[in-house]
Amino acid sequence: MSLETDLHARADGKCELCGATDNLAAMTVLPKDGDTLDEAILACTTCREQIEGAELNDTHWRCLNDSAWSQVAPVQVTAWRMLNRLSAETWARDLLDMLYLDEETLAWAQAGQAETADEDTAVIHKDTNGAVLAVGDTVTLIKDLKVKGAGFTAKRGTAVRNIGLVPDNAAQIEGRVNDQRIVILTEFVKKS
Repeated sequence: MSLETDLHARADGKCELCGATDNLAAMTVLPKDGDTLDEAILACTTCREQIEGAELNDTHWRCLNDSAWSQVAPVQVTAWRMLNRLSAETWARDLLDMLYLDEETLAWAQAGQAETADEDTAVIHKDTNGAVLAVGDTVTLIKDLKVKGAGFTAKRGTAVRNIGLVPDNAAQIEGRVNDQRIVILTEFVKKS
């Protein structure tokens, strides 16, 4: 059997991301070779083009609310990467917060993310000590912070897990404290 045939069988003839049934093709999930079933996904033209760099249609990617929970590693990796690219959207950040990938799958997702990132336009987020922060990192607050509009103070020493980066502002990250998503200035955190 060919890879394409195996993918069609695994995906029941549907795009593994959005469920479309037209114009399906195998797509390698970098940095793997895509030679095996465990290194590729079956994706429609719309998904493939946007994964490869076309302008994102955030409405189309709401399909990740379902496909992010796939048990298939290359689908999980692709969903994680797309959610990171859509991190300006609240729904995408919330879904990313809930998503769990085992260590090996997360490493694969992050490796491919680094390869596809545009180095020249990337905003670099650094903690108070100058350590580079990445999506999914855990940070610790270095001082008490009053959270405006929420009526509580985030205490020094609080661990903020699975942070998100504000795409256009290197001085801000996002994370959950007391079950509320807040924006935190990078000068008040250190990487754990």
